[in-house]
Amino acid sequence: MRKANGMQLKDIPMAGGGITRTAYAFASRAHVSVGPLLKRANLSVQQVKNPRLRIAVKDQIKFLNLVAGKLQDEFLGIRLAQAIDLRELGLLYYVMASSDTLGDGLRRAARYSTIQNEGVQVKYHADKLVTVTFHYLGVPRQFDRHQIEFFITILLRACRKFSGLALVPLRVKLMHHRSRLPSEIKRLFGAHVEFACDADEVVYAGSIARAPSANADPYLNALLVRYCDEVIAKRRKNSTTWQLKVENAIVPLLPHGHARIGKVAAELGVSRRTLARRLAAEGLTFRKVLDSLRFDLARRYLREKELPISEVAWLLGYHETSALNYAFKRWSGSTPKRESNAESE
Repeated sequence: MRKANGMQLKDIPMAGGGITRTAYAFASRAHVSVGPLLKRANLSVQQVKNPRLRIAVKDQIKFLNLVAGKLQDEFLGIRLAQAIDLRELGLLYYVMASSDTLGDGLRRAARYSTIQNEGVQVKYHADKLVTVTFHYLGVPRQFDRHQIEFFITILLRACRKFSGLALVPLRVKLMHHRSRLPSEIKRLFGAHVEFACDADEVVYAGSIARAPSANADPYLNALLVRYCDEVIAKRRKNSTTWQLKVENAIVPLLPHGHARIGKVAAELGVSRRTLARRLAAEGLTFRKVLDSLRFDLARRYLREKELPISEVAWLLGYHETSALNYAFKRWSGSTPKRESNAESE
């Protein structure tokens, strides 16, 4: 059902590939035959072996999903982020570490986040609360689970390391669905972790912004800021298709039953007519995008054996299970129950 989005090579968001390389090493140590997984993710051994080569963010997400499936590790992204040396973040690590306060470090990490990953833009806001949010650019959010959980875990570790405090978030919100979170991971994330939310964000008490950085170095920081500004200035800006913009706007609206063209158009800052016209230029309609997205998500959710069909229906924005049954049969010719039994990695 999914239509190729027609993005040109120059418009594909790229990443440094550190997560991919960490996952490759992790899987290799577990004696997994990684070559076929790389091929399925449109990656090569050369890309993984050469840290100077950048990797398409969509391919990175696919590779992480494939490795997690092969290892049967549904928390792969979190485990990778717990094991990695934070210094492997490169520029982002050092510009954060050398900042005067944790708030300064987070602000700079948000400003320069696309140096490391063009597909995810980080935003920082500090007032009574400190809020760090993650926004996907030119990459479908619905296929990702491990990369975003890697980012969240890295953020939590970095906040603790740079402040020297045992900080715990007030709240962690993630857009994808999960049925459970192990107790050892809850201790890292805090007690208030929510899934199937309208945003990917971490919230701390506002006071953490003033926490002095244990490694503050104003001279080094000034040098790094100038260098990062130069990199950002040279880096081209990614465009993205309207299909991807609409999909990423729909995902958080689905469970709440608000995935309607008027609401999505308002989220994207255009009129209904403009949105319909821009989708039509890509050979699409809002209904086609919504149906395709629901079908993709339905197949993903149905792999989770502990997830009742009624909850799958709710996550997709259907008030009744019968509505999901009808839609799924229209999409695939079979019922959600039969699809669930047939699906495998």
